[in-house]
Amino acid sequence: MTIFCSHCHQPLQAEMSCLPRKGKQAPRASRPFRSTKSASKARRDQINAELQALRSLLPISMQEKERLSYLHTMALVCLRLRGAQLFPPGSAPPVGPALGTELLSLLPGFLLVLSASGKLVYISENVAQVLGLSVVELLAQGDTVFDILDGRASEDVYKKLLLAQEEPGREVTFVSEMCTSKAFRLQHGGNRVVTVCGRFVALSWPPSPSTTAFLALCTPVMQSPADGKAGSQDDMFQSTHILDMTFIDVTESVTYHLGYHREELVGQSWYSLLHPEDTDLAASQHRAVGESFGAGPAAGSAVLRVLRRDHTWIWMQVWARRDGGSGCITCTCRCLR
Repeated sequence: MTIFCSHCHQPLQAEMSCLPRKGKQAPRASRPFRSTKSASKARRDQINAELQALRSLLPISMQEKERLSYLHTMALVCLRLRGAQLFPPGSAPPVGPALGTELLSLLPGFLLVLSASGKLVYISENVAQVLGLSVVELLAQGDTVFDILDGRASEDVYKKLLLAQEEPGREVTFVSEMCTSKAFRLQHGGNRVVTVCGRFVALSWPPSPSTTAFLALCTPVMQSPADGKAGSQDDMFQSTHILDMTFIDVTESVTYHLGYHREELVGQSWYSLLHPEDTDLAASQHRAVGESFGAGPAAGSAVLRVLRRDHTWIWMQVWARRDGGSGCITCTCRCLR
């Protein structure tokens, strides 16, 4: 008995079958189109509701809450969570929101707490008096200390924090420009130079990165002019160096600022007057001056600690340039303290 396929009408054996050809497949029923707009709106509404709930829990005034964007809300929440991780409920943090406005106003600067990775954990409210930015506005710049510092100093700051972390309790100091408000920059011609002095403290034993915090006081250094030629000449002196930064000349006003006579400095190295922690930053500026020969007269500025004759340190902002004719390096130094 011959069996024919019901699709192709060809003879087949009894145990075989023939699949229908693609061109002759029975049409499938199309699935009904389902819009995702309603589902997306429901998710957005749920996210907004959660953000509103988080915003209501923040310990700030109602007026500040109304101005918070979603980004600022999340930044503040993350700051609070990092603080709760380092200073859990029941512990007594060395600094924190409990400090009153009156006490903060007596400080020469603002308080800063960082995690072991450089994340912002706490910033005292009086930061607005120094930088012209509130805590919320400062967090909009980023959530690490490197986001609020001048980018050129990030590598040096990273080294200082690493050194302090390797030796808990050791005090380190660095100076850098910090982000400021637009109004501040328009008034002063640039960002604020701030001295950060602090140390890593183990909050529990045994110490670990998750239980170690960098506690620091950030003190504003006297605002410097936008370029090395501005400002009062009474605050400045000039020095001339050969390429290895050995003094070959210096103005007589150096005696007023540092206590040295001109004859004492000629023949000495510039590096012999610098604080050991600032030599790397000075060397970076030195290299930049050498590489800028023929490309421009200046290589930016650096804030350094310079040794006075009475063995005290003074903060100075130093602008360096290489003379196109003689090839010597000229430094313009302005006292900040």
